[in-house]
Amino acid sequence: MTDLATSTPSLFDHVASADAAIRHFGGRLAFETDVSDVRGALEADAPGFVLVDTRNDRAWAQGHVPGAVHLPTRRIRDEAADVVPAGTPVVVYCWGPGCNGATRAALEFALLGHPVKEMIGGFEYWVREGFAYETADGVVQPAVDATVNVAGTGTGTGTGASAGVSAGAVSCAC
Repeated sequence: MTDLATSTPSLFDHVASADAAIRHFGGRLAFETDVSDVRGALEADAPGFVLVDTRNDRAWAQGHVPGAVHLPTRRIRDEAADVVPAGTPVVVYCWGPGCNGATRAALEFALLGHPVKEMIGGFEYWVREGFAYETADGVVQPAVDATVNVAGTGTGTGTGASAGVSAGAVSCAC
């Protein structure tokens, strides 16, 4: 019989206490949201925030989340007041998890006094989850990337807007 206390892998040589983990992960949820929760909120009559695509003009033209406004990160400081009413909550996104553009944009909105969250996964995961997006030529309905999401299970069990979706829907399988 193995004693787990003495055979713990080095991965847990330096682990936070439960209280520190609660503060850390609770803090992350205060600053981040995901594409499934954003989609669910946008489908509500009044989502309660403005979704801002912070990518450049060329990326916006390739496709963007329906309902998003376009405000590249470099223009936020000078143009946000023209696009987002003062104090309005904002959710920002950029290309995807390999880019910190949305993080920089979130900081800019915070400096302007907006409550702000970053949509983790960005546009890449919006598309990979199979959510429709807009281009100048119209709406595109991408196929679901099965490595990211499970199509047709309706097994969303999260606490966000995507929880409890009906059978046949695409949802976060977390």
